[in-house]
Amino acid sequence: MPAVENAKLGLLVVLGLITIGFLFSWVASARRLGGVSWPTPIETAVGFVTNFFDTLGIGSFATTTSLFKLLRLVPDEHIPGTLNIGHTPSAVTEAFIFIAIVQVELPTLAGLIAASVAGAWLGAGIVAGLPRRRIQVGMGCALLGAATLFSLTNLGLLPGGGEALGLSGARLMIGLAGNFVLGALMTLGIGLFAPCMILVSLLGMNPIAAFPIMMGSCAFLQPVGSLRFMEKGSYSLRPALGLTLGGVPGVLIAAFIVKSLPLVALRWLVAVVVVYAAGAMLRSAAAQGRSGLLPRQGGGSNGLWFSSGSD
Repeated sequence: MPAVENAKLGLLVVLGLITIGFLFSWVASARRLGGVSWPTPIETAVGFVTNFFDTLGIGSFATTTSLFKLLRLVPDEHIPGTLNIGHTPSAVTEAFIFIAIVQVELPTLAGLIAASVAGAWLGAGIVAGLPRRRIQVGMGCALLGAATLFSLTNLGLLPGGGEALGLSGARLMIGLAGNFVLGALMTLGIGLFAPCMILVSLLGMNPIAAFPIMMGSCAFLQPVGSLRFMEKGSYSLRPALGLTLGGVPGVLIAAFIVKSLPLVALRWLVAVVVVYAAGAMLRSAAAQGRSGLLPRQGGGSNGLWFSSGSD
């Protein structure tokens, strides 16, 4: 056990160093975008609410995307970068909590995390350069997929999993390949939580073991993927900062004070909201395709503009 605990500690130290590098990069990016503009109460509240429920297992990407779209807080093409950058500190906080308290075999945990990071690096380089309409279509489809997963969870149609705390052999290879794909898709704004829970359950792992895998994957891949979005300025700074400032307290309150909630009704509510946002995203893409208008460039550090066809 001491060797396992030391290995866990080493993993957390690496995560801490990556996070420090992420923060320095974000400060440099903010300066290039013209400096920090403090988030509004609404932007901070979005961060708090989405990360509070994220810690309890709902996931934050689909809910945040829906709120961004419904409240017109972020241009569609900036949503993936804003999600990945703004939710990173909260994901790191969750990872420190769950990697420390939930037992998972270290080779499985480290391997799946590494696979997701590799996928994120590849995916972010592609997504950061995509035009608005392609991102709208991709995120619209992703939101519909998320709503489907919420519904299947509530109906008890997802796999229940087994008792294993680790993978080996062919199952480990499948897990690595699966988390690589999920890491790449996450940079498009497709949350990793529900798909990862399904993946590890199908492979016979205890669903509780999914929490450090999910949160560790996000915590390691988001800083790496975020660098690609920062390089291209493909995010909205102020809303991203709101996700961070509201999100970290939301994580701590959910993890140490609330701990659990009856989530079935909430998942149904989230599914309805997400379907509505998916429809809005796909309608925006269709409208832009009909208009034939090119997306506007620029928009300042916050990018709070919407050209015709974006809504």
